[in-house]
Amino acid sequence: MRRDRGGLDLSWARSGVAGAVREVMLSGLLGPILDLYTRRRTIGRENLTGLEPPVLFVANHSSHVDTPTILRALPRAWRRCTAVAAAADYFYRVPWIARVVSLAFNTVPVYRNGEGVVPDAASDLVRLIDEGWSLLVFAEGTRSRDGTVGRLRSGAAVLAAEHGLVIVPVYVSGTHAAMPPGRRWMHRQRGRFTGGRHPTSVRFGPPVRPRDGEHRVEVMERVRVFFEASGAVTTPDTRILARGRRAASRSPAP
Repeated sequence: MRRDRGGLDLSWARSGVAGAVREVMLSGLLGPILDLYTRRRTIGRENLTGLEPPVLFVANHSSHVDTPTILRALPRAWRRCTAVAAAADYFYRVPWIARVVSLAFNTVPVYRNGEGVVPDAASDLVRLIDEGWSLLVFAEGTRSRDGTVGRLRSGAAVLAAEHGLVIVPVYVSGTHAAMPPGRRWMHRQRGRFTGGRHPTSVRFGPPVRPRDGEHRVEVMERVRVFFEASGAVTTPDTRILARGRRAASRSPAP
């Protein structure tokens, strides 16, 4: 496998055969395994009504089981045309791991920086968008260590603005308890009345459309507000507060 930035993506994972295998893996293998450890509830799928791909699904991230949990919550028609942005430095270092995650989840490698995913014009993400693929992006750039939602990077807002995409915020909860960072596998919950399974939920929010002249940080603030309204403990971006103070200082006194 090539190690340059242009050679990590395994495009065969988006072939028809790979898609059929992936559907069998998600529905017939990973799904039943997840159901042994979790009880999933899906909320807000009606917010997808009337949307056309491609869109950006922008989610929080606190566990390795977030990806299969979200993909299973998507309607099949959406799932079949959605790729998952995955950290190249984590999932693509070892060739066999890259092949497994590409096949199982239709991943595409991304290169993280201070603002998360900010691709150039030749990136794999832009190519997939041009081909009509929706993308699932984890806006924090890494998994939360305590289950709270960290500062949202603004790369997704840049993508949305530059390519005229709608952002669909996705809040997933309960997965951190089932398999937090550092744990190699899921565990069952203690308690007589839980059946050992962790309750999880996937909530799709109303579409967020970047407005003309809206700063990328302000776009992501609308995503954060949805996460917070869904019950998350979030981390506001200090740049929003700074922009608010500057705007207030420019406003004329009453």
